[in-house]
Amino acid sequence: MADVTVYGAGIFGLSVAWSCLSRGASVRVIDPYGPGAGASGGIVGALAPHVPENWNDKKQFQFESLIMAEGFWRGVEAAGGKRAGYARSGRLQPVADDKALELARSRRAGASELWQGKAIWEVIEAAKAGDWAPLSPTGWLIRDTLSARMHPRMACIALVAAIEAKGGEIVAEGPAQGRVLWATGVAGLEEINLETTRTFGNGVKGQGASLRIGFDPRDCPQLFADAVHVVPHADGTVAIGSTSERDYDDPKSVDGQLDEVLERAFAAVPALAGAEVVERWAGVRPRTRSRAPVLGAHPTKRGQYIANGGFKIGFGMAPKVGQVMADLLLEGIDRIPEGFRAEASL
Repeated sequence: MADVTVYGAGIFGLSVAWSCLSRGASVRVIDPYGPGAGASGGIVGALAPHVPENWNDKKQFQFESLIMAEGFWRGVEAAGGKRAGYARSGRLQPVADDKALELARSRRAGASELWQGKAIWEVIEAAKAGDWAPLSPTGWLIRDTLSARMHPRMACIALVAAIEAKGGEIVAEGPAQGRVLWATGVAGLEEINLETTRTFGNGVKGQGASLRIGFDPRDCPQLFADAVHVVPHADGTVAIGSTSERDYDDPKSVDGQLDEVLERAFAAVPALAGAEVVERWAGVRPRTRSRAPVLGAHPTKRGQYIANGGFKIGFGMAPKVGQVMADLLLEGIDRIPEGFRAEASL
């Protein structure tokens, strides 16, 4: 008998399963499509924090998750022997004009307090960032050391290896045993929509690309320029992404919208000149009505639980999501922010 059954082998489901196993529980993960088959099998993996101002529970939760990520992924890698592709490599962003420069500088004090001295937000001269720097109209860049990168596919493979090494099982089908958690992404949100006859959440399509460039970028920081993420990965590729499409016909097709993203990336980052596009990817990410993850009691399955809605921030939130859901499932301790409960999206 399993103590916990997790439906869904995406990043939330696997992270909760690992956190429960790490505390001695027995866990079964059920997913007919296999681990990382949905949005968690993407290629971008930008773990970027919210700006350090107007602080709230969501930003605090994300901050704590980003801080604990290094230890979380180190434990996963040690247990399963597979690299997760994680690195807290920081981020550079161009500053558009004098007003933006003043605002960026003003946020340094907020970061010092809110990030508790564990990470830095600063403004630096673009010339000091070297050839990897994005173009900046002002000659200044925002640099933070809280942002990290995660290779989504590597992370899912590493979690699967760790779970199985710890005695957990990942199967395509089977009966639920023990406490039941639903982490089924877009399909789970659509099921709740039907059961509540209202929009609880929906899928948002994203398109991204993977590049090979003329040097090894894996130690470079990620960039965010012209609303495009440029993320160097542990396998030597650079991920570019992504679109956000509420309306779409084919969830897995790539089209001219991705070409536009690539054009903006090449224009913003001279170091990408001559890069080879080695993969184009599209998938649908789960977005709740409140835009925050939904955690805790399932809104329609009495006595069961949910972890869903990691739209754009799922990998960054995963370590903390695993922790608080293990608290709830195994010990009955509820540390979930009010804005993350199902009621916030109903």
